[in-house]
Amino acid sequence: MIIPEGTRDVLPPEWAWRQALVRELQLHFHAWGYQGVSVPALELHDPAHPQEARAFKLIDREGAVLSLRSEFTTAVGRLVRTRFPDHPYPLRLQYGGKLWLRHQTSEPGRLREFTQIGVELVGITSARADAELLELARSGLARVGVQAKLEIGHPGFVDAVMEDCGLPEADRGALHAAIDRKAMPEVRSLLARHALDRDAAQVLETLPELYGGPEVLAEARALPLGTRASGVVQRLEDITALYGSPLLFDLGMSRRYEYYTGFTFRAYSAGMSQPLLGGGRYDTGIPGAGFALGLERLTLALGAPPQGHEAVLALDFASLRWAHAQGLSAELAWTDDIVELTRYAQSRGITHVAQGEKLQDLGALT
Repeated sequence: MIIPEGTRDVLPPEWAWRQALVRELQLHFHAWGYQGVSVPALELHDPAHPQEARAFKLIDREGAVLSLRSEFTTAVGRLVRTRFPDHPYPLRLQYGGKLWLRHQTSEPGRLREFTQIGVELVGITSARADAELLELARSGLARVGVQAKLEIGHPGFVDAVMEDCGLPEADRGALHAAIDRKAMPEVRSLLARHALDRDAAQVLETLPELYGGPEVLAEARALPLGTRASGVVQRLEDITALYGSPLLFDLGMSRRYEYYTGFTFRAYSAGMSQPLLGGGRYDTGIPGAGFALGLERLTLALGAPPQGHEAVLALDFASLRWAHAQGLSAELAWTDDIVELTRYAQSRGITHVAQGEKLQDLGALT
């Protein structure tokens, strides 16, 4: 059967592997106090949604325009406002499920139907909360076997420097995107269109180069920064001190989702050019911060699924119950035909049978 482009079937043993990874992450988040929630896959269409242009849309019987869920942060924000209006803060939530995007990208691990697992820490704005999310992301990835490098930035820094340089807000969008991609020819071309003095243009050209270890914060401090930009650097310094582990810094990071107003971060694994997870702070309305991890990218980073536990073939219900009581994966024989059972077991790689309350080699089957 042909399936739509950008979707895929998941077969054994990958299915069990994916389920196990999700369960491990859920347990990890739960240990940190994050409670699980679920939001509908169908949403009322919102022209202001950050993924509006890429969302699948449909019309119901009443003529209402609906969208398939395309990201979680907006949906969880709606849930917090409507379901937890009087809940004490901080509110820690976790979620997981499928998302759909109409436009497929060429990024590894990105499909039109894909799965994310994530968390939101709502109601507090402290640097300690930001550091908590960094450690939660790092330790969660470590729990499932990935030693990740965390890279943090702050789109407010880029915007504040543009403001300091006298660039009107209406003219910043394309430059934000070019700086985020570190596309220097495009950055220079865009700057040439604006009547900026040479010093201001040089400062803006520096932004894509502010990438590396803690020395990046010192390099940023050396720039002629205004109050807002200096405050961003101070915030990143505070987060770094609280987190206490090595970080990479990208002060040219300017995330494409408009709801990020504070620090943003990504996690990278060796050999992967695209991040395994990403997140950040959004302090519009009810303040919050969070991150989402892509399950497809996680499995790419980990490689092939591990070998599953070998099943045994149980010859009757009593043998099946005994095998299950021993913690074994056991299949019930569907026939008494020894030749047929042997042929099936060999084709499946099953080497043992449960008979009575004991395990025997397949060759002993008579």
